Amino acid sequence: MTFDMKAETIAIAGAGGDELEAYLAQPLAEGRRGAVVLIHHMPGYDRSTNEIARRFAAEGYIALLPNLYSREAPHAAPDDAAATVRARGGVPDERLVGDVRGAVQHIQGLPNANGKVATIGHCSGGRQSFLAAVSLPLDAAVACYPGAVVTGPPPASGLSMPPLLDRAKDLQCPLLGLFGDDDKFPTPEDVATLDKELQAHGKVHEFYSYPGAGHAFFDVDRPAYRPEAAVDGYKKIAAFFARYLAS
Repeated sequence: MTFDMKAETIAIAGAGGDELEAYLAQPLAEGRRGAVVLIHHMPGYDRSTNEIARRFAAEGYIALLPNLYSREAPHAAPDDAAATVRARGGVPDERLVGDVRGAVQHIQGLPNANGKVATIGHCSGGRQSFLAAVSLPLDAAVACYPGAVVTGPPPASGLSMPPLLDRAKDLQCPLLGLFGDDDKFPTPEDVATLDKELQAHGKVHEFYSYPGAGHAFFDVDRPAYRPEAAVDGYKKIAAFFARYLAS
């Protein structure tokens, strides 16, 4: 692990050629690197997701975090930007895929990239990581407690995200899923349904569920944080990326 890195705010081209703000963190050591597109959660492009990007850079990967709310609220605080996007039903799926495609293309143009790219996301970002993995030719994808994959979002959420279970047959890369047994969205039953559907289509995937953990167990700033589950989850992510993103 190296902690010598460069982290900066840049601009990339997203869906439709729109300019997006993005946070790029990468190791300073020489050599070509695998890369991770980090898809932020519904609370937005915030400090905690920037910290995750730097974590992956410290582990030797190029990490790129696009601001999915750049269009609706380019200069707003994360909470305000998230409220604006939530009021509009969330990020449209087609646009999300275009934004991730733009992030992948930006990475592949970097001189230190080895060409291999994974996505990772938590909560709504986990769903969007799954969406990217069934839509784009990625090398790997990680979905941490992704909601609205098996069922749509709760009616009270105001979000307009269709279920993605019927897209399981389109998965284009190995998938790592990390879940909490006490989660209500997705429930353990949702996880079992998705697991069964992926198995039926012969898709490479690994699912792990943690007892005593609920939603957002990775988030150190929330009461839901569960250290043992988060530490083991990061170990599984590290092993997964080492397997699929190496040169």
